[in-house]
Amino acid sequence: MKTINSTDPLAHVANIKEELTMLIEHLRSDVSKVNDPQAKALFETAAEVIGGLHKAFADYEKKNEPAWQK
Repeated sequence: MKTINSTDPLAHVANIKEELTMLIEHLRSDVSKVNDPQAKALFETAAEVIGGLHKAFADYEKKNEPAWQK
């Protein structure tokens, strides 16, 4: 993860979103690399959960949820 010296929260949000995207892609890639059905389910479930977290960061960035509006 990149170190950001900015005090702008949106810079940090963008950085974290990038890392979450890479982790989601890694998990989904690993689904096809293992033969264990439980591991496949684990990786796919983790990707979905992290996808929800990514969406929360994106919603904050866009201020399109009431919780993120002033």
